[in-house]
Amino acid sequence: MRKTASQWIKAILNDPAVYRHSGLLPYDPRPYNWHPPMAFPPGRVVSSLFISHKGFLSIPKPDRYRAFFVCRDPRDIVVSSYFSYRSSHTPMGDVPQVRSALRGRSPKEGLLYVIDHHSRRGTFKSLRAWATAPSTEAVRIVRYEDLTGERQLEDLDRLLRHCGIALPPTDLAALRDRYSFSRMRGAPAGSGTVSHYRRGEPGDWRNHFDDEVQEAFSAAAGDLVRLLGYPDVPPHRDR
Repeated sequence: MRKTASQWIKAILNDPAVYRHSGLLPYDPRPYNWHPPMAFPPGRVVSSLFISHKGFLSIPKPDRYRAFFVCRDPRDIVVSSYFSYRSSHTPMGDVPQVRSALRGRSPKEGLLYVIDHHSRRGTFKSLRAWATAPSTEAVRIVRYEDLTGERQLEDLDRLLRHCGIALPPTDLAALRDRYSFSRMRGAPAGSGTVSHYRRGEPGDWRNHFDDEVQEAFSAAAGDLVRLLGYPDVPPHRDR
């Protein structure tokens, strides 16, 4: 799922420290024009995949594997997507088209456009499918808010251990610090990290939604917020 710290997670998993403690080399499927149901090379760390739960199920897998899906408050996904489409994301995929559409629109009109865009491309449907899928030992649902929160180190350790990767505490802390959000936001373009990072705080959507935007979101996403376990609260009333 896009706008869920996917590039941060990829940087973590591709770090040499992970290879030293796991023996797993990274595999980026994009240069190979990968698409489901193609299989992956064995013994590799694959990240990041932007596919539906149905697409994930279609991938041939070894007898032993681990996977995780990162979810985020879909209202914050909308806001983060708006800023990314409008200003910061590298022009690729649907970015140029959406960026052109946002040009000349007010922030409110832009948010309404992005909500409709996510609805048409199936973002909310995909989140719902992952949230309602039967739980398995091999696949874990992880919250963006946990991976970026006050207990980040503990939650990162838990996630890596789910994947069979155990780092000593000092190595884990150093790994986390190498990819801190402040450092990644300030990385120069072409440095191999994420130069366009904008870390939106959980609940930041309340600073950008008004009642009309909230109504449009609810019409598009239904009860998705409650289904994912996020508080169903109104936007700030000074909007």
